[in-house]
This record gives sequence, C-alpha cells and structure tokens, in this order.
Amino acid sequence: MRYLVIAIFIAIVVSLFSALFFVYHDRSGSTRAVKALAIRVALSVGLFGFLMLGYYLGWFRDRL
Repeated sequence: MRYLVIAIFIAIVVSLFSALFFVYHDRSGSTRAVKALAIRVALSVGLFGFLMLGYYLGWFRDRL
C-alpha cells in the first residue's frame, strides 16, 4: 500500500509540473495545461478517497 500511495503522489507532482511547463511553452489556444491540472485534481481526490477508505477498512491502523 505504501508504494501505491507514493506512486500516486509522484504522479500528482509530475502532473503539476507538466501543467507549469504547458503554461509557459504553449500558445494561448492550447488546453493541455487545463487537462494536466484536471488530472492532478482527479488524482488528488482519488488519493484522498483511497486513504479514507483504507483507514475505514483498517488497512492503515497500525501506522497511525
């Protein structure tokens, strides 16, 4: 479980920096930055939901 959470967190950070890259290098009509930020929000909400579900089901009780 620990490695899954770390992998999702890394994906969130990569999506954030890709959005930053798209903001500075794309033309004004591009929507790639918006899509990257939407992916980041979806990953963040998914990670939060996964952690809440894992705590509720007892997957993480020994670590807190």
